[in-house]
Amino acid sequence: MAARPELCPRLRTYLPGRFGGPTPHASLSYPNYPLKSIIPLGKLIAVGGNEDKGTYPNPKTRRKYYLNFFELGILKRIVLETGKLDPRIEVITTASMIPAEVGPIYTGSFAMLNCLNVGIMDIRTPEDARQPEYLERMLAADVIMFSGGNQSRLREMFGETDFLDRMIQRYYAEPNFVIAGTSAGAMAMSQHMIRGGSVPDALLKGAVKMGTGLGLLPAAVVDSHFVKRGRFGRLIESVALHPKLIGIGLGEDTGVLITEGNWVETIGSNLVIILDGHNIQHNNAAAAKKGTVLSIENVTMHVLAKGNVYDMRERKFYASKEALPLHTATPEAEKAAAVAEVAPSTAE
Repeated sequence: MAARPELCPRLRTYLPGRFGGPTPHASLSYPNYPLKSIIPLGKLIAVGGNEDKGTYPNPKTRRKYYLNFFELGILKRIVLETGKLDPRIEVITTASMIPAEVGPIYTGSFAMLNCLNVGIMDIRTPEDARQPEYLERMLAADVIMFSGGNQSRLREMFGETDFLDRMIQRYYAEPNFVIAGTSAGAMAMSQHMIRGGSVPDALLKGAVKMGTGLGLLPAAVVDSHFVKRGRFGRLIESVALHPKLIGIGLGEDTGVLITEGNWVETIGSNLVIILDGHNIQHNNAAAAKKGTVLSIENVTMHVLAKGNVYDMRERKFYASKEALPLHTATPEAEKAAAVAEVAPSTAE
């Protein structure tokens, strides 16, 4: 079995007790697990976008947009994964440059599913992100959903905050806690995040700009609007720079459900591209000068349609969940499940 990816260092503070560190909340107590045994119990849903509002801050280039979420299919899945009929949903419009327009679109879309318990967090500054009101709302939510826009804004606003720390705590400790993101909100889930890149200069060294994301998905790097905006090149360069990560390219009208921080299930009507650089041989991405052509040997690619599943740890493709191999839960997984059963809610 392949080794599990290392988690980002700040998860030592996100998961109190598991690393012998201080516990920021007195009611939380976890067994002291080894670093590599930690399996997230929560769920991530990353959505490729459908010309998200906020992606085009310049009014002259802004396109007409409808948040139909592929006939609401992905929103339905988000609600379903909470295990509740009427979950509390908080939509964070921080990434968008036009939050006043984006927020009502989300509330209206969820209302079509009879989900009326929806709030909007328009967090504009790092100081806003540190307000106790927003922390309390996040702790009480069943779903946190990040809108599209500029992914760098999410790290800028939430980096090094209790809000982010506690959200990741919940993601690792609570089985039905869902964190969703569309477009920029999906890309920001990565630890190594794509923050921009030139499509015309694809596969020239430096065409992709990398940064630090929210750290929810340390094993992968995510790109969105993958097909229509021709972003194959920048994801290939990202994987060449970080060959131990899995590249996930989300097509329009498509999303992925990620469970246990590992299983990637395609949802929606389009496709998902998986790039695996573990078997790369020749690779000049690190040494090449800026603007020169990249030379990369043996990148593995998979194309996933609706219902296909990819195992990031073992790097295997499955046509459906029914095709997954039967397996007995590992002791680490059993311990994690036991924690979920006995650990009190983080909501105050």
